[in-house]
Amino acid sequence: MPLKWNVFSNFFFPICRYYSVSLSIGNPPKLFELDIDTGSDLTWVQCDAPCTGCTKPLDHLYKPKNNLVPCTDPLCSAIHSGGSFQCESSNDQCDYEVQYADDGSSLGVLVLDHFLLKLMNGSLLRPLMAFGCGYDQKNPGPLPPPSTSGVLGLGNGKTSFISQLQTLGIVKNVIGHCLSRLGGGFLFFGDHFIPSSGISWTPMIRSSLEKHYSSGPAELLFDGKPSGMKGLELIFDSGSSYTYFSAQLYQATLNLIRKDLSGKPLKDAPEEKALSICWKGAKPFKSVSDVKSYFKPLSLSFTKSKNVQLQLPPEGYLIVTKNGNVCLGILNGTEVGLGNIEVIGDIFLQDKLVIYDNVNHQIGWVAANCDRLPNVDRDNNEGLCQPFATNYVILDGHCPSRV
Repeated sequence: MPLKWNVFSNFFFPICRYYSVSLSIGNPPKLFELDIDTGSDLTWVQCDAPCTGCTKPLDHLYKPKNNLVPCTDPLCSAIHSGGSFQCESSNDQCDYEVQYADDGSSLGVLVLDHFLLKLMNGSLLRPLMAFGCGYDQKNPGPLPPPSTSGVLGLGNGKTSFISQLQTLGIVKNVIGHCLSRLGGGFLFFGDHFIPSSGISWTPMIRSSLEKHYSSGPAELLFDGKPSGMKGLELIFDSGSSYTYFSAQLYQATLNLIRKDLSGKPLKDAPEEKALSICWKGAKPFKSVSDVKSYFKPLSLSFTKSKNVQLQLPPEGYLIVTKNGNVCLGILNGTEVGLGNIEVIGDIFLQDKLVIYDNVNHQIGWVAANCDRLPNVDRDNNEGLCQPFATNYVILDGHCPSRV
């Protein structure tokens, strides 16, 4: 049966502070803060089953109620696609394990429950969605454990949140996010907020990383000039705080930056432990604005898309630490097991409206003021960044490094 879409088949989520969403799950509905992650498919929450490695108190955990997904369900097969998977009995549960580039992981079981969602016309929906009940979480990396309850998986695989909504006929398979450099912004599902002009589009490409949003080939430019690094395949991943370049691209980028810094009043800061490549000035820096004049912009030119460019100003790849040093927010992905994969993380995507159009198989972006919400009817809730604001599910929380 063909689906009929209208302007109200869209969801809009204002973001407060960082990049996560508060969603109501179950009956009665209970709020869970989930990191928005376009780099992975599976949505999961910390779960009282009981739980190992959970960071939330017991009353903030999800409690399953005889709602396990059997391993014969097609969604279970989709989770395990590409790996070894055996379903010996129709009564067996669907187990999962998801691992991230920062060595974090979640182990659990797939469950079904109702999510409370509000369409832009004000009507309430309670779709039955599959997600992970995570009862064993690990966060061994240098970053502290996430302050959120789990992850909202927005990849383009069959199990992702947006793909399930599309399968249910609720919304077009289109995602857009605008992440403010100051914190906050907005996230939307459906195509209602796509600008009619000004978007730079590049096709999604098929690759072995089928559940990720990939595009390319692209060429790295340094201060608008070719770097010699061509044919790059890129993954757009809002769930990764950092950008990961393969060893060759990483070293080439670092060499260009270091050569350009020669003679400028910055010194290496090997004592800084926050990141591997850092510099210090004569006095501590308070923000990237204090130091950005010393660095050149990067850009990615998509050679099969009329050379449209993703502009990366110094603010998009530098991080100022609590010690007042400035660090490179690009990491060597080969060292963390990503091989030759290039991952564009959220600091590269800040202050841009980024659109993942799974209907037309393209990724788009345009520079935007992410501190200003689109013109939507907020029912007098403008300025409210609280879970109980009447009209919306609110985005909030902490964004860990995830791939």
